[in-house]
Amino acid sequence: MSEPTVRITAPKLRPPRNRVDRRAISCWTVQALLTVAVPAIALAICAATIPPARLWLLLALVVVVVPGIAYILVMPRWRYAVHRWETTADAVYTASGWISQEWRVAPMSRIQTVDTVRGPVQQLFNLASVTVTTASAAGPLTIEGLDRQVASDLVDQLTATTQATRGDAT
Repeated sequence: MSEPTVRITAPKLRPPRNRVDRRAISCWTVQALLTVAVPAIALAICAATIPPARLWLLLALVVVVVPGIAYILVMPRWRYAVHRWETTADAVYTASGWISQEWRVAPMSRIQTVDTVRGPVQQLFNLASVTVTTASAAGPLTIEGLDRQVASDLVDQLTATTQATRGDAT
């Protein structure tokens, strides 16, 4: 008599259902603006105070500002269009990126830690990020741009689910 075959099905990679909070667009815009403004201001100050290098510093300023404006205008909206997340009883699903896009799935049994991060700009917009660390060599899954309360509730839910899930998280 043969033993019955048991099939274990792993969660499949699929597009997640939930969008991040719409305020993420404004948050990412401010972050992009700061990323471009700091070197632009430094170059402008140097160009104003170092006359012999003014031409080269102004050229460098143009090289920073022109693509920087495109980055500030395009990246946050494009990123919002791509970023998605979802949790089920079996896994956490994420889609992220804007130029290089990534879809990931982490089975609940593989989750080791769940963390919340709120940087200064995120705090300004009442947003947070949730980082789900697994034993994967690909690194943690990060869900950016969540409402602070949604992020807190998600951490509580994932913590409870992973504690109740069998597995060794490795």
